Amino acid sequence: MASQQNDSDPSEISDFLLNCFVTSPGWQLWLSLPLSLLFLLAMGANAVLLITIRLEASLHEPMYYLLSLLSLLDIVLCLTVIPKVLAIFWFDLRLISFSACFLQMYIMNSFLGMESCTFMVMAFDRYIAICHPLRYPSIITDQFVVKAVIFIVARNVFLCMPIPILSARLYYCGRNVIENCICANMSVSRLSCDDVTLNRLYQFAGGWTLLGSDLILIFLSYILILRAVLKLKAEGAVAKALSTCGSHFILILFFSTILLVFVLTHVAKRKVSPDVPILLNVLHHVIPAALNPIVYGVRTQEIKQGIQRLLKKGW
Repeated sequence: MASQQNDSDPSEISDFLLNCFVTSPGWQLWLSLPLSLLFLLAMGANAVLLITIRLEASLHEPMYYLLSLLSLLDIVLCLTVIPKVLAIFWFDLRLISFSACFLQMYIMNSFLGMESCTFMVMAFDRYIAICHPLRYPSIITDQFVVKAVIFIVARNVFLCMPIPILSARLYYCGRNVIENCICANMSVSRLSCDDVTLNRLYQFAGGWTLLGSDLILIFLSYILILRAVLKLKAEGAVAKALSTCGSHFILILFFSTILLVFVLTHVAKRKVSPDVPILLNVLHHVIPAALNPIVYGVRTQEIKQGIQRLLKKGW
């Protein structure tokens, strides 16, 4: 059994054990309640947003299709990570098979990349809407959304595929305890008896190429939006535009910042408790998912009215 293996066992292993908080096991007790509440909020809010956009004909527009895509990505990410984490917290179900571990690793990497890319496309959508409003209907069409979705999925599906493949091809012997709540690439590959330099290089290069390029384009879009908004003369137009785009930008910044903090704490692990990057890694899969439908959905007047109409029909 994998649970009986230890560092001195030279035989090849077939399962992993997820060991969440090594130095602070008490974190599991107080973290389980807010984590489960955030999970329920994320699933419920994204489900309501998807149902509203699906049933309200007035919301069948490109911008809301992108919101639907974002909600779908959030739901998949939450379901991939949080139920297993809660199972560890509540029932000590730490065992995870090879195939399940590498599948979770692939979904996490590819879907986080898809979410980042979706933020970029949505920033472009807001840029066209504010900076080139007359051209918006001819540029942001249903065909544009279809092409954008194909690009988002294809880019991340293929570019993230080597990450679990490189980890799965390694030889794992002796150690099978992953010091993490999830099957993060480097947390898994460091258990291998092989050289993991290629894994590290691809994770670093791929992550910064995908997420870094998205972040640069997002910042560029909002800088151009801010410049265009400040030129507006209509009364209240500046405040409305800044309110809408500001909340979107803050959410994107939060998505990027928590990821950056995780990377920095992981690099500086000698100076930071090893449990801190683990905590940030878990929260990064649930907090943005809980906030996205609220910031992008509830604060959008059309979606708010759509939800109200659906509630009235339900009553």
